[in-house]
Amino acid sequence: MNRTEPVTLTNMCMVTRGTEILVIKRNDPAWPGLTFPGGHVEAHEFFHDSVVRELKEETGLTIKKPKLVGVKQFYDD
Repeated sequence: MNRTEPVTLTNMCMVTRGTEILVIKRNDPAWPGLTFPGGHVEAHEFFHDSVVRELKEETGLTIKKPKLVGVKQFYDD
C-alpha cells in the first residue's frame, strides 16, 4: 500500500495596516481577480521563508515575523 501522494505547496499572505488590506490584481486569464500575495513553496524551502520571499517578489515589501493562521487542503482528481 503506497502511503504517499504528490503535493503542491503554496502560500498566501494577508498584510494589514489599520483597516487596510493589501491585495494584488491578477491579470492571468486562467485565474484573474483580486488575491493576497503568495505563491509556490520551492523544494526544500521552509513555509516561513517562502512567504517572506513571495511577498518580497510580488510587492517589494520585507516582512520578518509572518504568523500562520490557517491551512487548507484541496484535492485535484
